[in-house]
Amino acid sequence: MSSFKEKYRRLCRKEITIPLFLRDWWLDTVCGEHAWDVSTVIRDDQIIGALPYSIDKKNNKIHLTTPKETKFLGPWIKKRNAKYSKSLTEEKKILEKLIENLPNFDHYSQNWHHKYTNWLPFYWKNFKQTTYYTYVLEDLRNIDSIWNETLESVKTDVRKAKNRFKLTVRNDLPIQDFVKLNNMTFERQGKTPPYDEDFILKIDKECTAQNCNKIFFAEDHKGNLHSAVYIVWDEHSAYYIWGGSDPKLRNSGANTFCLWEAIKFSAKVTKTFDFEGSMIKPIEKYFRAFGGSLTPYFHVYKNNK
Repeated sequence: MSSFKEKYRRLCRKEITIPLFLRDWWLDTVCGEHAWDVSTVIRDDQIIGALPYSIDKKNNKIHLTTPKETKFLGPWIKKRNAKYSKSLTEEKKILEKLIENLPNFDHYSQNWHHKYTNWLPFYWKNFKQTTYYTYVLEDLRNIDSIWNETLESVKTDVRKAKNRFKLTVRNDLPIQDFVKLNNMTFERQGKTPPYDEDFILKIDKECTAQNCNKIFFAEDHKGNLHSAVYIVWDEHSAYYIWGGSDPKLRNSGANTFCLWEAIKFSAKVTKTFDFEGSMIKPIEKYFRAFGGSLTPYFHVYKNNK
């Protein structure tokens, strides 16, 4: 292991501004310990900038990418108290150095966290960018206010789930029950899941060890599971990463009920809630109904060969 990667590991243990998906334990889980690395900028023996990436070697080509089920990667830059123009100058220098310290590659492709909007140094190095969107509830402190901002469709689904179908939400069921509901969703769509059960179990085990995950199951009085929502979180945001529903029970409002309960819970452990991806038209419409802010994020990429 390179000394830079080991130094980054130590940084991840103490630097809470590094988002969950950029942390070493997450990358170990989704990539494997030896299938990711990190470009760093070091000053006074301290990392002030980092750009982790997964390494995918196939067809004699090197791809630096975002690993499977990882919502974003991209750069991290240590915050400084300085004038805006001075901060931008510093940021430019760090980003340029992060690019310079990347290994030789044939293809780079990553989604960035939405708060990193300065990709100019990458543009100057002939990278390209596509803007995507997510929805973010930016302040979870007042749940009543968030509820008031939801569209009537959300309120109707939650009330229907609770009052007509008498659903309750529980968090104490095994991950295998979630996997079944998740698989049902793909089967209904005629698709194969992009991950296998072992991969979900691996992520769930590590997130449980890190105390940063929870599953919300909607269950009726007969013990039927209607829907489930899986979230993870760090000190700054919760992220909706997976869901699943029984197609025979989809009209009960259960998924909305689970998601609303997940949002309420998130207010107890973090500051914001990120729906993580809303580019598919029906999904965008559904997430929009929860009243979050339409938030752009960047997909940055480059082909060298």
